[in-house]
Amino acid sequence: MDSSSSPAPPQAPARSRGASNASQRWSILRRALLARSSSRVPEGTSRDQDIKDEANNISRKASRGFNLIECHSLPISELTKSLENSSNGNESDLGCQKDVCVNYKLPCGGSSLNLVYRREDSLELNDMEASNRYNIDTTGLVCCWPSEEVLAYYCINHSDMFRAKKVLELGSGYGLAGLVIAACTNADEVVISDGNPQVVGYIQKNISINAETFGETKVKSMILHWDKEQASEMLNSFDIIVASDCTFFKQFHESLARTVKSLLKHSATSHAIFLSPKRGDSLDKFLETIKENGLNFESMENYDSTVWNLHKKYVAGDDRTWPNYDKEHCYPLLVRISSFC
Repeated sequence: MDSSSSPAPPQAPARSRGASNASQRWSILRRALLARSSSRVPEGTSRDQDIKDEANNISRKASRGFNLIECHSLPISELTKSLENSSNGNESDLGCQKDVCVNYKLPCGGSSLNLVYRREDSLELNDMEASNRYNIDTTGLVCCWPSEEVLAYYCINHSDMFRAKKVLELGSGYGLAGLVIAACTNADEVVISDGNPQVVGYIQKNISINAETFGETKVKSMILHWDKEQASEMLNSFDIIVASDCTFFKQFHESLARTVKSLLKHSATSHAIFLSPKRGDSLDKFLETIKENGLNFESMENYDSTVWNLHKKYVAGDDRTWPNYDKEHCYPLLVRISSFC
């Protein structure tokens, strides 16, 4: 029978029609954009909820990820005083309806961090335009990804390696890992970078909010494009480089590898720490690029007992708090990169 003569019912879910996850995601994106641009359907309507429900059914992302660091939402208004007392802050920035605040309770001397994020459902077409203009991706604006939380947790548990060191976080998004290093490790300097100017604006806001938490550690944000030549004073100047979930886009592999090689200090103790899921063959391809650029690496699957045990529970289905958990896309491997064998 000609399939065109017997179309699927309009309300039939995509999964029941045998569609792939990829096609479902494109369908959801198309409908969401049409709902926003043509029919102007407001949030909270039944169509808007249907789109969110379908997205949740296929998404591999969990709002809390591995849930390694205790946190809770905080009213944005409570941060006004913090920014008023900061020379770098602007309290008027805190009233944006797109923003939310999360307070992280850190297991290091009773410290805590307040991070301002964009709401997860507030990505706009203007953000995509910025992505094309700067040859960057917009994933840093979407949320704090699970690999970033794992990286932050790993850095807390290995704080001694950062003591008195100059540290750079690449592709940091909202900067949780870099801010944790600044708050918990007695690093000498922490530079938190991203290629997206909008993201770097949030990083600087989060640095300003938490300035009193960093002690003597110098902390700054910067726009850093991997495919551009870096300033001479930055070359071979960092003891440790960290990054999370930065290897998915293969078109950035070469520039990312060159950036690590050019910014990492020429020292037997200097290294980069990447936390990245396999995501098909993207991680393997990046590691090939690392070797081609004369760098050495070792990868570890079981690098922290707490993270590893949670991973096994998700895979076995013993913990259902992370729907659609997939080890290839959700579980970050640890890769240690250096210039020396």
